[in-house]
Amino acid sequence: MIHPFTDKTRLQEQYRDGTNLAARAALHARFTTAPRPWTSWVFDHLDLPRDARVLEIGCGTGGLWRSNRERIPTSWRLTLTDFSFGMVETTRATDITANLAQSDAQQIPFRDAAFDAAIANHMLYHVPDLPRALAEIRRVLKRGGKFIAATNGIAHMRELDELTSRLGVHPGSNALQFGLENGAQILARYFSSVQRIDFADALIVTEAEPLVAYILSMFSAQKIRGTEAEQQLRQVIAERVTRDGAIRITKSQGLFIAEGQISNL
Repeated sequence: MIHPFTDKTRLQEQYRDGTNLAARAALHARFTTAPRPWTSWVFDHLDLPRDARVLEIGCGTGGLWRSNRERIPTSWRLTLTDFSFGMVETTRATDITANLAQSDAQQIPFRDAAFDAAIANHMLYHVPDLPRALAEIRRVLKRGGKFIAATNGIAHMRELDELTSRLGVHPGSNALQFGLENGAQILARYFSSVQRIDFADALIVTEAEPLVAYILSMFSAQKIRGTEAEQQLRQVIAERVTRDGAIRITKSQGLFIAEGQISNL
């Protein structure tokens, strides 16, 4: 049975362009309680050589690089890839200085030991054959290269289940595929050193519509678009915001830094 988070047809529909991703990013950006934006925090942990060759797998709309444009050393050579052609073209339109390519994480089209670092920002839980993808990532990294993998924990956005379950929308947790709780164990099969770093954050949502847009961006909610259930969702969320002043939403996010490729598999 194909898992919803790795279903190719669903993923192609969900990420045919940057619209759904933008709706989710907007909610996090507006209502975060973190002192620093997520993308700035991730960039803080890159710590790469001055002349680094950097590969991002699943670059989305290029948000990591757009947000940190002024911090990128001109000597870095970026290669940004995504399974979605629409995402690649959206990133291309931002004029980030990088080599861009449509690419499957399970078959990375670059030579062995080509990169000093590889980044997978909230995307490994979408890969159907994760062992194959991780073997490919390990292959394209130089000896001593670094893999930065960002993901969610099981508790991430758990309040959405409460808001949507009565309407038959069940987002579920992508962290069961690759998350904070099991990521270190999975990566340890490919890298000798794996460090987990958590990002302290939560959302305090004071407006209904951005949260509605977030929920409707999820594949599990596509079936209620334009129906009475969508109006019920708006009503439920608006009533909660009016009654409580805000909806507090748990966030569980972080990243793994993996080094020391294990080659004798």
